[in-house]
Amino acid sequence: MPGTAVIIVAAGRGHRFGSEMPKQFLRVRGQPILRHAVRAFLDHPGVDAVLPVIHPDDAELVADALEGLDYMQPVAGGAARQDSVRNGLEALTGMAPDLVLVHDAARPMVSHEMIERVVAALETQPGAVPALQVVDTLKRADQERRITDTVSRDGLWRAQTPQGFRFGLLLEAHRAAAGQELTDDAAVMEAAGHTVAVVDGDDTNLKVTAQDDLKKMERIMTDDTANGAAAGFRIGNGFDVHRLGPGDHVTLCGVVIEHDRGLIGHSDADVGLHAICDAIFGALGDGDIGSHFPPTDEQWRGASSDRFLSYACERMRDRGLEIGNIDITLICERPKIGPHRDAMRARVAEVANTELSRVSVKATTTEQLGFTGRGEGIAAQASVLLIPEN
Repeated sequence: MPGTAVIIVAAGRGHRFGSEMPKQFLRVRGQPILRHAVRAFLDHPGVDAVLPVIHPDDAELVADALEGLDYMQPVAGGAARQDSVRNGLEALTGMAPDLVLVHDAARPMVSHEMIERVVAALETQPGAVPALQVVDTLKRADQERRITDTVSRDGLWRAQTPQGFRFGLLLEAHRAAAGQELTDDAAVMEAAGHTVAVVDGDDTNLKVTAQDDLKKMERIMTDDTANGAAAGFRIGNGFDVHRLGPGDHVTLCGVVIEHDRGLIGHSDADVGLHAICDAIFGALGDGDIGSHFPPTDEQWRGASSDRFLSYACERMRDRGLEIGNIDITLICERPKIGPHRDAMRARVAEVANTELSRVSVKATTTEQLGFTGRGEGIAAQASVLLIPEN
């Protein structure tokens, strides 16, 4: 999905919600609603840029809510949602993406599958909206709540976001609709004479409009996390090898151990921490340790691998994840790992800022077979489970 930008509409005051703080900054599972919404798109590999459109008074709240995330510099919204979207579109003209998705910040549970359905529809349509078909009987009532009519539900859909469009067409439509009062971006496109398709929405793609919605979202996210479903669980594996050469110590899992030889590498050659880093990068779909710390870069010569693991964990936390557990196996004949295992576990837990109980360090030999058996090098393999932050 090349050239896809996302506008997150987050300039509303949410007066109907009844909270002193705008609802997009209230927390669900420990994180602001806005952060959940932005991260859902940043984590999608087909999204190139995410632009929040905010109220000017909320700049500090936005910075705190999105700390560590790689989003575009926010732009100020307008008096109405339509004005805010137009401001966002104008801010994207320099990028000129092929496609633009417009999403309400108050919908924090958008799935990757929904994003993909919207984008897929744009291959043949100028616009696409996720929606749910109306299945309940509809009644029209007067001001005293007396039914005056039964409304046919045939052909009726409840629109959601993200709504997707060809960028140039939506920009032109919004410019032409300035001054009109239209309820969403699909209506803006319709007013300009463009066809907008409907794709399947999702019942869990709730919009925060009342206090009870927060409780519903909390329950859904908790259930998803318990089931390990699309809640963001990630598993990664890492493997590293360094050969042994002249030296008087080795560094394994952040612990310096006296030895009659040393590990050879551009950094401190800590195979244990390197394997953990690669496992984290793998779980994130974020390359490998060499792509982040190239051995050709002199600044990493002799560097402590603690720095590499800290960096990997920062990128993990930027995506709203934390360590579920780390399991590492060191493969060597010597030195003996047993006497140092507790210190290694403690050091890994400290650097990764996680609980000791979530770190396992094991060791094995290869029965004197292969390069590790001959004492030519030391290897390590690691597995990590990343889970959503609480």
